[in-house]
Amino acid sequence: MSLKDDLKAYQARWTEVEAVVKEERRTASLELRWQQLNTAYAMAKGLGLLREDPSEAGVFEQWAKLKEKAGDCRQPS
Repeated sequence: MSLKDDLKAYQARWTEVEAVVKEERRTASLELRWQQLNTAYAMAKGLGLLREDPSEAGVFEQWAKLKEKAGDCRQPS
């Protein structure tokens, strides 16, 4: 086999893998999805990737600060 044939076969295998993964995701039960979400959350928490204040109020406070700063930049001098 030539390199070109090898590359085509490699791509075809990954296309098949992608189709299987897509089907598994589509048919996954709610319980499995919930377990996966909890696992991802636990991993993020363990790696220290979670913010201290993920609440909606914290988001509104950040937007208010950004809006205030943007308003200060627009004021004519």
